[in-house]
Amino acid sequence: MRNEIKVKGLWKPLLLLVIVLMGLVLAKVLHLDQWLSGLRPWIASLGSWGPAVYILLYVLASIAALPGSVLTVAAGILFGSFWGVIWASLASVLAATSCFLISRYFAREALETSLSEQATFKKLYILTRDHGPLIVAITRLLPIFPFNLLNYGFGLTRVSLLTFVFMSWLCMLPVTVLLVVGSDVVKQALENGQIPWHLVVLAVFVFFAMLLLADQARKKLREAEEKSSLS
Repeated sequence: MRNEIKVKGLWKPLLLLVIVLMGLVLAKVLHLDQWLSGLRPWIASLGSWGPAVYILLYVLASIAALPGSVLTVAAGILFGSFWGVIWASLASVLAATSCFLISRYFAREALETSLSEQATFKKLYILTRDHGPLIVAITRLLPIFPFNLLNYGFGLTRVSLLTFVFMSWLCMLPVTVLLVVGSDVVKQALENGQIPWHLVVLAVFVFFAMLLLADQARKKLREAEEKSSLS
């Protein structure tokens, strides 16, 4: 039984390795390196406005309910690992906060009408009523609710703005680091023909840390559901 559990636990790391290898091959086939060589100079030409433009695009995309993960990946390509993590983390928090404030103060009635009949929102509302900060943390670590639904949905709950911002930033940071560093690895491999192994080690470490955090988050979620009579 123990060996069976170990084997089952290996599929996620192996899947990540396959995805990275496929990304390298696909990027080379599609000549992604040529596209990147044209995009980054444009961002660089904006000077200090480059990160600001990136953050603005991220916020607008989130408000429009477009996937933010694409722009998170782009941060590693545009700014590298260090600054990419900083700008992507800041952008994702500002984007989430913007949706939260819109939901709470500007479009509450319309959003309540559209979301009130959704089972996922009802579950989110009850769980946050009983376990506010914990549920914000768990839902950022586990993809059990769509990202944009969370941003707007939390604005309709009793969760405070400060709790929402801090827990969102803290618990979105691991996946931000993973996506940004991963895209930087691919970029450097394409442009320089060499794999930055120190970044690969960092990405692998963050990935396994996320697995452990996600496992703990699932346990906490089950406990919260049982206490809220939602299981």
